[in-house]
Amino acid sequence: MEDKILAEFYSIISDNKKEMFDRIASERTKHITVAIENVYQEHNASAVLRSCDCFGLQEMHVIEKDNQYKVQRDIALGAGRWVDMFNYNQGTQVTKDCIDKLKSKGYTIVATTPHTENTIYDLDLSKPIALVFGTERRGISEEVEKMADTFVKIPMYGFTESFNISVSVAIILNTLRQRLEQSSYNWKLTSEEQTALKIKWCRKILNSGDKLEKHFREKHSV
Repeated sequence: MEDKILAEFYSIISDNKKEMFDRIASERTKHITVAIENVYQEHNASAVLRSCDCFGLQEMHVIEKDNQYKVQRDIALGAGRWVDMFNYNQGTQVTKDCIDKLKSKGYTIVATTPHTENTIYDLDLSKPIALVFGTERRGISEEVEKMADTFVKIPMYGFTESFNISVSVAIILNTLRQRLEQSSYNWKLTSEEQTALKIKWCRKILNSGDKLEKHFREKHSV
């Protein structure tokens, strides 16, 4: 069924879009995901979203404890259209809610902090990981520290203790993406997941995309 739905969408979008969707979906991953906790500078949060898209991450998690997440379009450059974003802003335990959800999906929780001996080069990538980044000033919260499975840092060689959060995300994702590319792990989306993702992207670029999908499904359910 899903292949038929995608074929219907592909019959009405441009060849350029089809080629782009096929190419990019084949490089997408959920093996690594990013969670940011309470980031208050909008340009940093938007830059993180952009990095997730650029390095092929399909999902990003946003913990909104005190600060509401807002995308700055001139920074994110449309990344929010292609990356699936999950916001945690209901109730009094939003950090716990996020981490519990990630653990239920099989992710190892990796908290980023300069106060550890483990570097991004030592990180075990054989299983899915969720990288948790804290605020610009204080880093990860005590709650994240208690719930994390392991900790990781970027090696530093200067006087300053840490990078800006958006820079940290970009450096870590670049390193881990390269390591995955050189590994034998099964870290990319399955063909079924890629098909579902391409259907979603088609829906987003077409006027009345939801109605079109409903029509296609009714047509092929007969």
